[in-house]
Amino acid sequence: MRPVVDWIAGLSTTQLVLLVLGVLVALGLVAGYLTRSLVRRGRRTPWVVERVNRTANTVIDLVKRPITIAVLDEVADVIQTGHYTRNISAALVENHDELKRLVAEKVRQDPNVRLIGKLPGYDAVVGQVSETTLRVLIEMLGDPRMDELVSDLLRNNLQQIKLAVRERQHENVPVPPGPGPVRPAANVRNRRR
Repeated sequence: MRPVVDWIAGLSTTQLVLLVLGVLVALGLVAGYLTRSLVRRGRRTPWVVERVNRTANTVIDLVKRPITIAVLDEVADVIQTGHYTRNISAALVENHDELKRLVAEKVRQDPNVRLIGKLPGYDAVVGQVSETTLRVLIEMLGDPRMDELVSDLLRNNLQQIKLAVRERQHENVPVPPGPGPVRPAANVRNRRR
């Protein structure tokens, strides 16, 4: 028994808190399993198990927000060190030919281009416009100012999320209604007539 006490005394505050949380989570899991098996057999949940479940839920409710905020702080710090637009630019360069073909294909399939698509040199114009657009986009995404813009955007959004979590704003948002009924394809065709 003495070695266990010495081991616990040697733990830092963080380690001790994590140990207590781990024990509570383990007790909660055992209590949940026991509750499930007793209820399946038609028996009542013992008072001790109900108490452990309530205590585990209370601890989780107390720890949930601070942990979420700490994780968001860490994510914000990591996001500010990245070069995300340069990564996008590199991916565009890597897939340049495929993107150019994709743009030409989508422009050709666009129903508003029927008449213009029959003009001589149309494919050359679409190819040149696609090439120019990709080149400008790649240069813009490679510029450090775009990295700064995206970093500011992400940082501001994360700050708003952290504030909403701290002030529990997300708890007052009503649940959005589910999607409406899906109409069968026959009804859609009948409406067009």
